[in-house]
Amino acid sequence: MNKYSNKIAITTGDPNGIGAEITIKALNLLNIPPKDIVLISNTKVLNTYGQLNNNYELIEIDYPEKIIPGEIGANAGDFSFQLLKKACEIKPKFIITAPTSKEAMNLAGHKFNGQTEVLEKFLAHDGQKAEMLFVSKDFRILLLTRHCALKDVSKNLNKSIIIEKVERLRSYFQNKLFIKKPSFALCALNPHAGENGLMGDEEEKIIIPAIEAVRNRGINITNPLPADTLFIDGVQKYLRGEKIPYDCYIACYHDQGLIPIKSVASEKTVNMTIGLDIIRTSPSHGTAFDIAGKNIANPESMIEAIKYCLY
Repeated sequence: MNKYSNKIAITTGDPNGIGAEITIKALNLLNIPPKDIVLISNTKVLNTYGQLNNNYELIEIDYPEKIIPGEIGANAGDFSFQLLKKACEIKPKFIITAPTSKEAMNLAGHKFNGQTEVLEKFLAHDGQKAEMLFVSKDFRILLLTRHCALKDVSKNLNKSIIIEKVERLRSYFQNKLFIKKPSFALCALNPHAGENGLMGDEEEKIIIPAIEAVRNRGINITNPLPADTLFIDGVQKYLRGEKIPYDCYIACYHDQGLIPIKSVASEKTVNMTIGLDIIRTSPSHGTAFDIAGKNIANPESMIEAIKYCLY
């Protein structure tokens, strides 16, 4: 146990984006007791974007640079990275991250595809791997591949990777959500699930053998199903407030999974990192450089990210 073990750590993301603004707005609207929160940021950054109603503990990360809303720069990218590193070092109960710029972090020499990979670098041990799960109420989507080019998706899918990711998803449901036998629906990679090889053979050569293997381990999962129709029933039930037919959908690539959930719950969706000792949540949107500094950013997704860690 350390002094932060029961606290929620919140990083404010890129100093030139909307991260600090939505963090301040969300905390003020939720009015969370100061004892539950530790902010990892910079006084100048926070003061630039608003004023907190409560006196939360602040772990100060140096940022002597000028704050220029909307600018993508290496100094801002390094600051964003240092916030994440510090959050991992203090080992809180939960980590909540405001949006960062992948481009800015890469300009600073931090070659990661996103915050998920940074968290994995600093938190993973004994073979742990981070997974990206998007959640809005009981509508959940796991990504088999994350931020990679569409042309590289099939290169990043193989039988062992699919088995490992589905196993980690089951572990999360059983150990964190206490759902003993969750049900999973799997998106096919190709149109019409490959049409028996006519539109791609990844289903027959890679995905179906992986599914047969995880079924032999007692996991309840569908065959790969055409993604253009798989989500219809679930989306309609979500909009009506009814129970969604599967505990989680598994998408082969980024947009395949995020288009349906963001279409119906754009401001209510939370990006989660699972598979590590500490669960991380984040708004499902980016830095919104185009509106940074205008005090018009919507904090709803950040509110949902915080509420998930509270309840």
